Amino acid sequence: MMLAAALSDRRNQVDQLVAGIDIGTTKVCTLIAEASGEGPMLRIIGVGEQAARGMRKGVVVNVAEAAEAIAASVEQAVRVSGVPVDAAYVSVGGTHITSLNSRGVAAITRPERGVTQEDIDRALQGARAIAIPHNQEVIHALPRGYSIDGHDGITDPLGMHGHRLEVEAHVITASEAAIQNLRDCVLAAKVEPLGPVPEPIAAAQAVLRQSEREAGVILVDIGGGTTKIAVFADGCALHTSVIAVGGVNITNDICYGLKAPFEVAERIKIAHGHAIPDKVRPDETVDVTSFGDEMPQIASRRFLAEIIQARVEEIFALVLKEIKHSGYDILLSAGAVLCGGTAQLPGIKEVAREVLQMPVRIGIPTDLEGLTDTIANPAHATSVGLLRWGLGDMSAPPPEESDWPSRIKRWFTNILPS
Repeated sequence: MMLAAALSDRRNQVDQLVAGIDIGTTKVCTLIAEASGEGPMLRIIGVGEQAARGMRKGVVVNVAEAAEAIAASVEQAVRVSGVPVDAAYVSVGGTHITSLNSRGVAAITRPERGVTQEDIDRALQGARAIAIPHNQEVIHALPRGYSIDGHDGITDPLGMHGHRLEVEAHVITASEAAIQNLRDCVLAAKVEPLGPVPEPIAAAQAVLRQSEREAGVILVDIGGGTTKIAVFADGCALHTSVIAVGGVNITNDICYGLKAPFEVAERIKIAHGHAIPDKVRPDETVDVTSFGDEMPQIASRRFLAEIIQARVEEIFALVLKEIKHSGYDILLSAGAVLCGGTAQLPGIKEVAREVLQMPVRIGIPTDLEGLTDTIANPAHATSVGLLRWGLGDMSAPPPEESDWPSRIKRWFTNILPS
C-alpha cells in the first residue's frame, strides 16, 4: 500500500499510516507510524536518521545537498518498515517564522441549519487576511476560539445557530522563498511534502500535556541551529517564534575554549558536557585526544562545564526576553517544557529554572510502541509531533494535489487534541 493512498483514505482504515520528516540544522529524521482509530498510541514501524547537509539555522542553503540527506533518511525508514513513502508531513524552522493573533468574520450561510465547515473555513480565511511583508506568507491560522452573534467562549461552533461567526486565530507566517526551497528539497527526494508544520508547534503535539496547555506553558525546543518557542494558554497557541542560537553555538564555544575541531568538540559535549560547573568535581578531566584530536590535550571537565553554562544561560536569557516581549509571561502557570537535542544536556533543566524563574521539566514523547529505543527522547519531539499532527489533520487535501500554495490555503487544523 502506498502511503499517499493511506493518508488520503484514512477515515476508511482501521490502522492509519502516517510519515513525518523533521528537517533540522544537524539531522534529518524520518518516522513512519501506524495508529488504530482509538487511543493515542503510535506504533513506530520505520525510523531513518541522517546527518543534515545543506542546512543552516533551520533554513535550506543548498537544495541538492539537503535533498540527498532527506532521501537517505526516507530510504532508511522505508527499508526498516517495508512501507513505501510518497508523502510525508515536514517540519519548517528558521528565524523567518513569525506569528501574530488575528480575527476573522463570516456570515453564517444557512442560519436555520447552523454553522457549517464552509462557514468556519471562511472565517479562518478572513483571519489570514493580514498585512505582512511581501516576501512572507501565511502558513497556518490556528483557531483560538469562536463567537456567534457576540456570544464568545465557543470552542466548536459546528452546527450552532446564529447569523455572524467570528474566530480568533493564531496566525503563523514564513518566508515564501524558504518554504519553496523546502518543498523543492522534499520533492527532489521523491516525496510529496505535506504541511509544513512549524517545529515548535509539532514538538508541542508530542510532549505537552493538556493540563499544561490549559494552565499556560512555554515549549522551548533547543535544536542544533536555533531555539524554537511556543506559548500556550487556555488550550491554544498564543505565540510562536524562533531564536537564532542553539546547540551548535555551544559546540563552537567548546571549539574555541579547547582549541579542538568541531567534530571533536561535539563528541566531547555529548560525552562529558554539563551545564552546572559546581556539579563537576574539580579534579575531573577529559582526554581530548581520545575523541579524535591529533594534538595531545587533557582538559578540565569543570572548565568545559563553565563554557557550556555561559551559552546555556544566554539561550534562556533570550527566551525570557522573547516571552516578556510577547506579553504572555504572566500566563505561564505550568512553567516551561524543554525538548530538542540540547535538552538532553545534564544540568540544563536547573539552569533554565534559575534563569526563567518558573517550573521546568524535560519533555519526552509518550504513548509510543514499536521501534522506540532511539526516539523516546527530547531530541525526537518534533518528528513524533509531526506524526500526531498528520493523524489529526483529517481535512488535508489529497496528496496528489501538487500545488503547494493552494494546499497551504486549504489547511484547517486544530492542533491541540486532548
